[in-house]
Amino acid sequence: MFTLSPDSAALLRRYFHMLNHVMLLFWRLGLGPMLNMWPTGTGRIMVLCHTGRKSRLPRRTPLNYAVVAGEVYLTAGFGSITDWYKNIKATPEVELWLPEGRWIGVAEELAEDDAQRTMLMREVLRGSGFVAPLMGVDPNRLSEAELALTTRQYRLLHIKRTAPKTGPGGPGDLAWVWPLVAAGTMLLVFARWTSPRAD
Repeated sequence: MFTLSPDSAALLRRYFHMLNHVMLLFWRLGLGPMLNMWPTGTGRIMVLCHTGRKSRLPRRTPLNYAVVAGEVYLTAGFGSITDWYKNIKATPEVELWLPEGRWIGVAEELAEDDAQRTMLMREVLRGSGFVAPLMGVDPNRLSEAELALTTRQYRLLHIKRTAPKTGPGGPGDLAWVWPLVAAGTMLLVFARWTSPRAD
């Protein structure tokens, strides 16, 4: 068990910010469920759609999560400085992209003295795959007391799903790219196959 230095934490935040763009692109291409095929390795990955607290513009953030007794939980591992956390504290109404569907929901934070906090935190961190160990937290090895101490700065959120959502702008909104890629590939293969060959 170790604590990240401020410089290491800042570096990780930049790394995750870049990685988030890739994860979001996968979801928009319709490959979100594929990202969740190896939860113990790459983690369980959903997309949280929230509202910018200053801009009031829609934001999308890929996040690790856990489903416990049918309820969705996630954590802000960088604590209260996390942008998406600050956004949902200002506007708790959110949208979720999960492998099994798209939902409207409301976010609420669990209190630090909630009796289930450590158990739920452990499940969310298990759902993070390699991320939690990378940050120095092994949810499979730490005792209850160690995990509570190590994650005391983390924020644990419960997303209460209120209704399914449909319509444009959801996961797979860029899936139209695939037929174009397939058609372009076929044209290239055909052009190569029919082009005259030098003897």
